[in-house]
Amino acid sequence: MLLKYKGFDKSGKKVKGTINASSIEEATQKLKSKGIYHEGLTETTEFSFDAFSARQMPGELLATFSKELSSYLNSGMTILTAIKLLENQHEGEKRYVSFLNSLKTMIDEGKSLYHALDTQKVYVLPDFYLQSLNVAGQSGKMVEVLTNMANFFSAQTKVRKQVKGAMIYPSVIFVVAILIIGFLLVSVVPEIAQIFEDTDQELPPITQVVVSSSDFLIAHYMGILIGIILLIVLFKLAYAKINAFHELIDGWMLKVPLIGELIQNHELGRFSYILSLMLGSGVAYAQAVQLSKATFANYKLKNLFDKASVKVVEGNKLSNSLALSKGVKIKRNFMQTLALGEESSEVSEVLNNTANLYAEENDDKLNILLSLLNPFMMILIGGFVGVIIAAMMLPIFTMTQGMN
Repeated sequence: MLLKYKGFDKSGKKVKGTINASSIEEATQKLKSKGIYHEGLTETTEFSFDAFSARQMPGELLATFSKELSSYLNSGMTILTAIKLLENQHEGEKRYVSFLNSLKTMIDEGKSLYHALDTQKVYVLPDFYLQSLNVAGQSGKMVEVLTNMANFFSAQTKVRKQVKGAMIYPSVIFVVAILIIGFLLVSVVPEIAQIFEDTDQELPPITQVVVSSSDFLIAHYMGILIGIILLIVLFKLAYAKINAFHELIDGWMLKVPLIGELIQNHELGRFSYILSLMLGSGVAYAQAVQLSKATFANYKLKNLFDKASVKVVEGNKLSNSLALSKGVKIKRNFMQTLALGEESSEVSEVLNNTANLYAEENDDKLNILLSLLNPFMMILIGGFVGVIIAAMMLPIFTMTQGMN
């Protein structure tokens, strides 16, 4: 959301403007990192051309940028030389070249990589990514952090492609099945139903249902099509714009058997990896938790960690804060692992292992789910087609027996 603020900078000068953030706490943290102390934050719908033109940098591109930049820096190049080399290598990618050019200009003026990335207007970058590089630049761990970030975004892109690739076959089957069922109801069923009408035969209940469905589809197919499209559009708009609806759907998804566990594993694994990475980069624990919670895509989990992170800033442990927060029941092994890490002051190492564990567990569960999905869809489609065929054949058998 877009928030309007008024406040003071480090020199005491009055400042005002707008900032994009998912919550008041995140906006406060962003302003604090820029040396701005606000007097108040209010949500606004003010139009911003920069916000309109900028878009989220794709994970795959961010992984490539991080990997190539870390490789050049590791070879001994300066950041400015590395950016210039990247710009020459990607001449055909206009938006990306514009992004690199803006970085080059600001770095050439003496600004840090963090400041250049935070100030450029071509792409919107994740806060945890920016803050990790900010701390890395101060601690001399730039190459290490960039490499870890590249691995993280590469892994996320790989999972996304894996899921999309695996869903192509079931999606094709589903579309073909809809077309086949539609063809049977619109073309085949009316022809056979006409024969039954000519014989004045009383139809079995199942045949009456299929014939009525066919008549309704033929009479209202346009309305049904428009209704489905409107329903999909309204759902997407509500999911994107209405936080309460978004949270309701996300909460329901977490309760679906197997799917809910896959979502929670993915979200907690991603949070664990980023928190581990930021702690390893030297970011303070409370700030790292505040920034890492932005990785949650599931609103139900995000809101839970939002509330818990406020208590962490006040000096409480994250494990205790999550245990006391009402809402989604977090996996027990995550809570126990987190508590153990906080007790032993080895949160970074423990959470890194947790992230790897959840990634492996999700791979196994995803393979099981996809292996079950194909036969399930075939059975479902076969069932629909079988019901239609049975509904048409049953009166014919009855007629044949009557004639005999």
